[in-house]
Amino acid sequence: MSENYLNIIAEDRVYPIIRDKDPDRTLETAKALIEGGVRVLEINVETPEIYDVIKEVSKHAAVCAGGIITATQADYAFKSGAQLFASPIFQMNMVKISKNLRIPFIAGTTTANEAYNAWKSRIQLIKIFPAEAMGGVQYIESILKQMPFLNLMPTGDIKLHDVVSYLNSGAVAVGVGRDFYSGFTPKEITKRAKEILLEVKDFTQWNKKSISL
Repeated sequence: MSENYLNIIAEDRVYPIIRDKDPDRTLETAKALIEGGVRVLEINVETPEIYDVIKEVSKHAAVCAGGIITATQADYAFKSGAQLFASPIFQMNMVKISKNLRIPFIAGTTTANEAYNAWKSRIQLIKIFPAEAMGGVQYIESILKQMPFLNLMPTGDIKLHDVVSYLNSGAVAVGVGRDFYSGFTPKEITKRAKEILLEVKDFTQWNKKSISL
């Protein structure tokens, strides 16, 4: 199983997550993010029409199909061109599907115990959701203080201006949803993507911490 896409996430450190039921708007948002330099992004499967969007977007960037909780959804996503898939929950069935399809799985967890169990199941990149509601940066710091070996990616109502703070807490990458695109034009989305990727690159060079999954 190729883990290259997970390594790209770890290199870029910021991970856009699109949640939108409108396929045209989802496609427009994805293209704007890619124009801004995004190499891997998550598209949440809100409706069956989103699979067609994944098929188109996957021609230009690596797509993680999000919100996957059944084998059927994972199969559709894979056949539509998704190179990864993510679930809001952690369950062993998803781990088995990942192995069968030979594509990486990003598990969703909330508590330290769930994150640890995901790590024991050899999940290389673990979402912590909803990070902000659970305590934000301090919550991530608290988990990693006890288990620094976890590769955590906080998500859930995180703002772009807080990304570096989360990285400073020890997060491998940070998932940003609506704050990336909601209420912005495609040109503005592209600009926001370029700015945050540059900010994160500057932080990474200063921090001098190389991460490989």
